Amino acid sequence: MQKFSIGSIEIPSDGSLFFIAGPCIIESRAMAFAVAEELQRIGSREGVTFIFKGSYRKANRSSASSFTGIGDGEALEILAAVREQFGMPVLTDVHEASEVALAIPYVDVLQIPAFLSRQTELLVAAGRSGLAVNIKKGQFMAPEDMALAAEKVAGTGNRSIMLTERGTSFGYHNLVVDFRGIPQMADTGYPVIYDATHSLQLPGVGNGVSGGERQYLLPLARAAVAAGVNGIFFEVHPDPASALSDAETQIALCDFSAVIKELRQLSGCMQSIHSR
Repeated sequence: MQKFSIGSIEIPSDGSLFFIAGPCIIESRAMAFAVAEELQRIGSREGVTFIFKGSYRKANRSSASSFTGIGDGEALEILAAVREQFGMPVLTDVHEASEVALAIPYVDVLQIPAFLSRQTELLVAAGRSGLAVNIKKGQFMAPEDMALAAEKVAGTGNRSIMLTERGTSFGYHNLVVDFRGIPQMADTGYPVIYDATHSLQLPGVGNGVSGGERQYLLPLARAAVAAGVNGIFFEVHPDPASALSDAETQIALCDFSAVIKELRQLSGCMQSIHSR
């Protein structure tokens, strides 16, 4: 499997899980710092590493009236401040090739949203950035087709690539996770991540706002660990009910430590099984 570093984090992480976590979107400096501080505490206590995730802008909201951000410059500055103060690598989404140059100075990982996972110009621009690139599998794509998306990035000479499973469209307003996709994407030779929160979405079900089924987070995350993912992606928020995006699927920050602890234990069991 392709190996590389993101800051001080080795990807994949020597057989153990790594985690990407943070709010759906940067709402304020205080909120971002509260999340980063708790991630740092959990990391120290549980012996895990985090890549901090925060979208500086959301370009794919269901409704034109939905919150899209506090302003690109301010949000990117907050992401850079999180990296500096808490010593965590930082990830954000980019939606167009022109956004890549804007984001490069502030972050360590560029994420390609699922809706854009076939956009050649965007993938090539992300690859040319020299940063690690996380490509989310489109809800409309077969897992094996992600090899083609990865090739677009790798063709630039950048092989610091991760592939993320986040559910597949199942009729209207619903997603399912086909766990066969995890080993199928691993066959590309790139690390595979499971997006534990977006996989719970019910897209557009809430009158222009995506709903979700947060109660299934742990069962599906456990299944992903058992299926062999290298990392898990979560969106977390101090108060999900008041979140300005994805309120139905983000995890309450106060509950997150227990989730990490359980998944780490399960990961250890799986490593023990595979080492026999």
